[in-house]
Amino acid sequence: MRTAIATVCLSGTLEDKLVAAADAGFDGVEIFEPDLVASPTSPGEVRVLCRDLGLSIDLYQPFRDLDSVDPGRFAASLRRAERKFDVMAELGVDRVLVCSSVGPDAVTDDGLLAAQLTELASRAAARGLRIAYEALAWGSHVNTYEHSWDVVARADHPALGVCLDSFHILSRGSDPAPIAGIPGEKIFFLQLADAPHLSMDVLQWSRHHRLFPGQGAFDLPAFLRPVLAAGYTGPLSLEVFNDVFRQADPGPTAVDARRSLLALAEATALAGAGARASAVVADPVAAPAPVLGGHAFVELLAEPAEAVRLGGVLASLGFVRTGRHRSKPVERWEQGRARVLVNAAGTGGAALGALAVESADPPAAALRAQRLLAPLLPRERGPAEADLAAVAAPDGTPLFFARTGDFAGGWSSDFVPDPDGRPAPAGSGVTRIDHVGLSEPFDHFDEAALFYRSVLGLTPVTAGEFAAPFGLIRGRALTDDARSVRLALTVARLRRGDWAPAVADPQYVAFATDDVVAAARRARDAGAPLLAIPDNYYDDLAARYELEPRDLATYRELGILYTRDDGAYLQVGTQLLGGRLFLLLVQRLDGYDGYGWADAPVRMAAHRRNRLVRAAT
Repeated sequence: MRTAIATVCLSGTLEDKLVAAADAGFDGVEIFEPDLVASPTSPGEVRVLCRDLGLSIDLYQPFRDLDSVDPGRFAASLRRAERKFDVMAELGVDRVLVCSSVGPDAVTDDGLLAAQLTELASRAAARGLRIAYEALAWGSHVNTYEHSWDVVARADHPALGVCLDSFHILSRGSDPAPIAGIPGEKIFFLQLADAPHLSMDVLQWSRHHRLFPGQGAFDLPAFLRPVLAAGYTGPLSLEVFNDVFRQADPGPTAVDARRSLLALAEATALAGAGARASAVVADPVAAPAPVLGGHAFVELLAEPAEAVRLGGVLASLGFVRTGRHRSKPVERWEQGRARVLVNAAGTGGAALGALAVESADPPAAALRAQRLLAPLLPRERGPAEADLAAVAAPDGTPLFFARTGDFAGGWSSDFVPDPDGRPAPAGSGVTRIDHVGLSEPFDHFDEAALFYRSVLGLTPVTAGEFAAPFGLIRGRALTDDARSVRLALTVARLRRGDWAPAVADPQYVAFATDDVVAAARRARDAGAPLLAIPDNYYDDLAARYELEPRDLATYRELGILYTRDDGAYLQVGTQLLGGRLFLLLVQRLDGYDGYGWADAPVRMAAHRRNRLVRAAT
């Protein structure tokens, strides 16, 4: 299956967009007319540039408001179309997208509309061109794909077919299943876009909030299957209007876009595309994501003095140093099945240096990641050290695929046992890594969600927004089916201005415990720098929930945050470590599956207050 992208999806000049699309591996492009109009490059030169870049020009778009009940206006539309046909001839493209009319003079008689489309198609056919008619979701008269197909079928012209756009179809709640009944040769083009579920005007929804497949809430495999079953063999093409993408670097955006199509093709094939479609859509990734077995380890990267402090904090939380790396300034700390590597080769405080997941087949997982356009990171390793494969997440975080054990070639064998280290007693507190919280760059939030979803095979389970002390925060959580690997992604919803007292790009590691009260008390008594929570929070907690007075007093004493829906979630956090990093102890009760985001603003304000107090002293 060939892939294409509309130039409207990307930022920059037309030339920037074409180079980005080619570098990302797309086969073709849709030329968005305003991009061409603003370019000093002639249509003929654009044709040569695309040829040299290895790109076909698959569609010229859009031609708007063709039909009219005013004969004079319709005649003017035909004259305008002839000029656009001239441009298409220079570009070397044989298909033009014609949108259903949104004007007050739109034709409402299907017979007349079919006649006007037939007139246009006849003129196009005389020049070897074809018309792909698309129903805009907000069209004055034609606003569903069923209606657009009815009109095209009535016209019955060989140069006239339909363009199917997933946003226009799914945003209206239309059922895509009947698409399978449209003759494949009459589906002239296919445009794909995802989107979040929003309650707003569909035009504004379309113009500002479209996403690449896999980043939103639409079931695009269910949309694509009947299109392929109909016999469509043209390109999978993206048409995404998004304010963030139109400002971001077009190179990474184009890579993210193509990754979305690879993942969509895989999901469609794995879901069962039907006999006809299976011949068209092969799994481009070769195999599903290998089964995950949890977080293998997290690496904390810190400057030497901060690394010593991190080790002390981990010890106060019940961790034991169990090894030192053979050739690098890295210590291994363990408790239960939670493993933390502290790397003292960092600069500028402390941050999350890497993530590692337990994979049933690390080499296959790394190969899959590369086929999904994740770059393999070069690594220096000493003799006999583990050859761990790592790829770069969109924010640059290294992601390792690993198997834990002391067997030859395992990552644990790179560490010399610490002669002073002793395993923590069973049930002493932390049992495993519950989840990792990452603050993503504004421009790459949706890209990061798609990356972890496709590369690791995770599923989005929670999404939402919450009002933080210094701005609106958007969150999205992903996990595997077994809930063994959890990631919580957040981003500041709007770019910050000059006044930005919030913690910049906070990160955290949440450790699971079966008794957060006992773990917190033990940590406090061992000197852990636990974060103080204000009394107002607990006064409000008493009003919201009927908690036992003794439990409430304990939560207040230890700084434990508590939230409840179908289950309950208790969390206690440390102060900031190195400026942006903190650690959590968490307990899930009665099947709670969230991330305590309702209490995040309280924690953020407490971190801010703690920073001010420490600065003053």
